[in-house]
Amino acid sequence: MRPSVLVTRASFPDIVDRLRSAFDVTDNPGDDIWSQPSLIERLQGKTGAMTAGSDRIDATLLDACPQLKAVCNIGVGYNNIDVQACTARGVLVTNTPDVLTETTADFGFALMMAAARRMTESEHYLRAGEWVKTGRYDMFVGPDVHGSTLGILGMGRIGQAIARRGALGFGMRVIYHNRSRLAPGIESECRASYVDKDTLLRESDHLIIVVPYSESSHHAIGAAQLKQMKSTATLTNIARGGVVDDDALAVALQEGGIAAAGLDVFEGEPAIRPALLACRNVVLTPHIGSASVRTRRAMASLCVDNLLAALGEGPSAGAPPTPVNPQVLARRVATA
Repeated sequence: MRPSVLVTRASFPDIVDRLRSAFDVTDNPGDDIWSQPSLIERLQGKTGAMTAGSDRIDATLLDACPQLKAVCNIGVGYNNIDVQACTARGVLVTNTPDVLTETTADFGFALMMAAARRMTESEHYLRAGEWVKTGRYDMFVGPDVHGSTLGILGMGRIGQAIARRGALGFGMRVIYHNRSRLAPGIESECRASYVDKDTLLRESDHLIIVVPYSESSHHAIGAAQLKQMKSTATLTNIARGGVVDDDALAVALQEGGIAAAGLDVFEGEPAIRPALLACRNVVLTPHIGSASVRTRRAMASLCVDNLLAALGEGPSAGAPPTPVNPQVLARRVATA
């Protein structure tokens, strides 16, 4: 009898079909978002799962699905998964890093520029027919991007890609803060300078958040941090909801604490804070930082590679390309 796997969200049919050569596949072409009880029900009898950020994989689910051996998440982030609980139960977790780096960096830079140059505000103005009424010299003026100071909080692969765009493409001074300082060669390649967090907040004209979400990064940008920023500064979050205190950000935007923001991620998404929706000086997008056809296909393909390998199939059988908790694999080898 072949193993059974669950694909929890809609994906590219031809890529999902690669799983059908090895497994009995239950998928979700209608892209319904399942509740936790519904997800548990659908996981009964399943050995593996291809999951997304909307799926909460926690101890309760794992205990209800003891046959589950692999949870392969589409995305770099995996804060929807209790990795410690998975590791304790011998469940392998994988993600899809690297393949989305450049696409997400493109989008983060575009979102920052849209916020700085007030594109959302001006488009609404134009569509409402207001342009015919006035064309003042100061209509929708905003801060320059070229030649300004770009601050990056979180200097992993995506942060580094953003730094290169800013320094090499727009002549920006690039500063960053990270848990640990980059090697000198990487700093030189990115033309970026390490600073403490207070300096980052105080000196950035455009601050981009790319730090992974964890308990320690929850509300890393809150009311106190926003007050340290320039009133002319912009903030862009392409990391994860919860890294920025959305309520505090809405207050700062409404009261002129900062000039504008660009947000692709939100606390409690897909729900959005009403106060943010009421702000005119914020660009809002529905978590689409990696949304190019080539990149989304690469993410789905890597996820399938991981699931095949995690369950002993495919050319990388037993050695998934991107494990999050590789100690589970080591344990399996030791007990084989």
